[in-house]
Amino acid sequence: MARKGGFPGGMPGNMNNLMKQAQRMQRQMEEKSKEIESSEWEGTAGGGAVKVRVSGKKEIISVKLSEEVVDPDDIEMLEDLIVAATNEALRQMEKASSQVMESLTGGMGLPF
Repeated sequence: MARKGGFPGGMPGNMNNLMKQAQRMQRQMEEKSKEIESSEWEGTAGGGAVKVRVSGKKEIISVKLSEEVVDPDDIEMLEDLIVAATNEALRQMEKASSQVMESLTGGMGLPF
């Protein structure tokens, strides 16, 4: 008598079900990726004197500088503060993205 479902050789499971689950997970991941891409994160440095906003597409949206941080005699400090604020914003975005994807994959360690 032929068995329905399962894998050849009698392995348990339902390939159809597995494919539906994979497709559902893929749709969820695409939706979450779009949400992340449309979100924004802000990083600050120098006690808030420098603020950088980035998108989920890893693009800088804006840079805000307080007047007191703009010193023509110390351009290097300003450059460092901008880099620090940008990196903080990008770390926040990456952390949020990783958490969302991990929640979808159940911590399976899939590379996204």
